[in-house]
Amino acid sequence: MPLPQPELPEPAHPDVDSMLSRRFGKEVANYFSGSSLNRVSFLRPDHSFLSQALKHPSATFLLFNNLEPLVKAPDQLAYRKFADVQSIIGEDPFHRTEADTIAQYNSSLYQPQIIFLGLDARHGDFEYKGAYKGQPWFAVDVTPKESVKDAAEKLIEGLKGESLDFSKGRMNLNLPAEQAAIYAEARHLLDWNARNPFCASCGYPTLSINAGFKRTCPPKDIAPSVTNAGERPPCATRTGISNLCFPRTDPTVIMAVVSADGQKILLGRQKRWPPYWYSTLAGFLEPAESVEEAVRREVWEESGIHLGRVVIHSTQPWPYPANLMIGAIGQAVPDGETVHLGHDAELEDAKWFTAEEVREALRVGTSGLGEDAGSEYKEGGLRLPPKTAIANQLMTAVVNGFASGSPMI
Repeated sequence: MPLPQPELPEPAHPDVDSMLSRRFGKEVANYFSGSSLNRVSFLRPDHSFLSQALKHPSATFLLFNNLEPLVKAPDQLAYRKFADVQSIIGEDPFHRTEADTIAQYNSSLYQPQIIFLGLDARHGDFEYKGAYKGQPWFAVDVTPKESVKDAAEKLIEGLKGESLDFSKGRMNLNLPAEQAAIYAEARHLLDWNARNPFCASCGYPTLSINAGFKRTCPPKDIAPSVTNAGERPPCATRTGISNLCFPRTDPTVIMAVVSADGQKILLGRQKRWPPYWYSTLAGFLEPAESVEEAVRREVWEESGIHLGRVVIHSTQPWPYPANLMIGAIGQAVPDGETVHLGHDAELEDAKWFTAEEVREALRVGTSGLGEDAGSEYKEGGLRLPPKTAIANQLMTAVVNGFASGSPMI
């Protein structure tokens, strides 16, 4: 029996009247967005702040093992305290200033990754400089390896004794919306740090700074194996304005395609998907390409359909591993609606569906990949992604009249 699909997050200030909401309607907040945390990004280099936040009694920690989050159940994250991770990260990993941390860099010492996620102003009594208040949130990588292997394995065994475990699925789409947003931030940053241990310019090891949101190539390395008094060769990342490595986000366009007469929706399917499963088309934004151009190019390459006007509907962070899904709706030109799959081999099929077919599938035929559809679904009917996917929201918007001003019939 599949778990119920989570509700979507509420957009910011949904009840405030404004000229934009009157003109364009209520904002759509997609799954993995809508975090309750204030990221206070300007405090990340302040190790005095991080040190105090880390050890505050209200501080809350998300633990990850090989990017798998600690959970109570498939739809519930498990939260821990500083005492649980102290044996892994040490008494105070922020006891030095950030400048001193860089100056005393030692590549031979393994440092478990820590991410400061933000402050939840609704809870906790932590306060810094009288202005920044709330419950501090962190993510910690407790993967058993190198110098923390024994401590991490002991921690994991203890957690299992509390009936907790690390989620085994690659995607976590059953979490409540608020938890999903915090999880997405943590996973994205942990994955990015893990993928970037070396400098892209000189090839030497890098150091995570700014509470996990930047990586730098230190000028010295005091590891015993390093010669020349620890001096490292000159590196381009230490000069000019681009002197740090920042988290990667890959923009991706995903689009609902409407027929020229506004009565049908184009959907495609990949070979690996379950039978009768279709979705909106998608693809990566390329360099020197606008969102609108990327939408038109991807649709033509994958389906042969030519689009005219393209409008942006909403966006969705997607932490698998680091995408920003830019949701759009495009309309085909009258003489460009013939499906042709000969350009790009990505799709097994693409075809036009009526509004009635899509609306019925949205009602009874949505589920995650590998899950069964709803109890009312009849074999052979159209199947679609769940509402946690922006593709679902784009199709819902189209059949409800986002493009036409009135529901499709």
